[in-house]
Amino acid sequence: MSGFHDSASGSQPYKDPTPLPDSVPRVQELGVTSAPLKSAAFFIGAYCKEYNEDFMLCKNEGRGDPGQCLKEGRRVTRCATDLYVSLPVHAGKCLEQFDAHWNCLELNNQEYYACRKPERTLNKCMFEKLGLTKTIPGTPAGKKQIHEVENPVYTTVQR
Repeated sequence: MSGFHDSASGSQPYKDPTPLPDSVPRVQELGVTSAPLKSAAFFIGAYCKEYNEDFMLCKNEGRGDPGQCLKEGRRVTRCATDLYVSLPVHAGKCLEQFDAHWNCLELNNQEYYACRKPERTLNKCMFEKLGLTKTIPGTPAGKKQIHEVENPVYTTVQR
């Protein structure tokens, strides 16, 4: 039977009662909130495409066994961490654009349409410095992606 454990009154830090087996490689989690992850999501997808595809293939073949794909999931996390850590090192000035974009998302309920101006500057910088492009899966063929529309109307009100 489990009982309530108040973390504020505990004298020791929380310890996971079901740690991962030794066969699963250890990896440090990113440790960021949803806004920076959402801001970098398309770039993580482009940067870590091979690992993401391996992970999704494993999940589809696993037929409900989540333990089968732990190694592939750790590879995806490692790759995302690599991009996130290397952003200020390799991208140089992109850190300012990245901060502006995720702060905009944070202040606008995580809605992309409210943050198109900082998104454009981030997309341009990421392409120039790291060669990463933002592509939205499922965009109809022959149609411009929403973030590439010429003369967009910047507003938080959708009509």
